[in-house]
Amino acid sequence: MMGDNRHGSQDSRYWGFVPEDHVVGEAWLIWMSWDKGVRWSRLFSKIK
Repeated sequence: MMGDNRHGSQDSRYWGFVPEDHVVGEAWLIWMSWDKGVRWSRLFSKIK
């Protein structure tokens, strides 16, 4: 899990893993894709 302010928030790298039964919902959209730069073809695409 990542906080909404990734540079300034404390996320799972700080406080550890989230138990699976605490995770609600599922991913359905790629909001940002980065690999040595923005991968424009993947932005805002649905996850299959």
